[in-house]
Amino acid sequence: MQYEIKGEPLPVVICQLESGESLNCESGAMSWMTPNMEMKTSGGGVGKMFGKMLSGENLFQNTYTCKGGQGLIAFASSFPGSIRALEITPSNPVVVQKSGYLASEPGVELSVFFQKKAMGGLFGGEGFIMQKLSGNGMAFVEFDGSIVEYDLDAGESLQVDTGHVAMMDASCTLDVKAVKGVKNMLLGGEGLFNTVVTGPGRVWLQTMPVVNFVGLISTMLPSK
Repeated sequence: MQYEIKGEPLPVVICQLESGESLNCESGAMSWMTPNMEMKTSGGGVGKMFGKMLSGENLFQNTYTCKGGQGLIAFASSFPGSIRALEITPSNPVVVQKSGYLASEPGVELSVFFQKKAMGGLFGGEGFIMQKLSGNGMAFVEFDGSIVEYDLDAGESLQVDTGHVAMMDASCTLDVKAVKGVKNMLLGGEGLFNTVVTGPGRVWLQTMPVVNFVGLISTMLPSK
């Protein structure tokens, strides 16, 4: 498989497949393709479908297989931002925000990731359940806005405003930290809690979470 990412800030990943090669994606993710791409829809079993429902994913997944020569298939981002290609290996799984997954090779396993610390899930803004990409193969994920990456040593932390954590190595952990001071909580405009990401591992932070964008737009709409 060969691929090209183009078109930021409204990006698309265009994949060139050889005959017999396949890509998985969530239902509705395909943007355009050549006629020789054959689609097969599956749910992955009751257990996996229940996990997908909890994590906010689509219940069904599509597999596109190239038939009779080279083929092309494209997956566009659902929001202005970035698309990144990741080489997933058994020793390097990653955890992605809900709705961040675009597509992957068949060797990549998409599963539900539960926060080990309940407080981090309930108040951290990234949700109690995220998506985990493991296995072996190429995966494509989308982020909101631009991406800034940090490599954290063991025990090293970053305190992040709600919603800006887009992805992290599975070796990292998420927790929350309350904003100090009642006046800061009520008047500081940063909410009651911040997310704390602790290494070891890499963390990907996004500059414009969808929820922040929606909140900004809502302040500009006329009230009834």
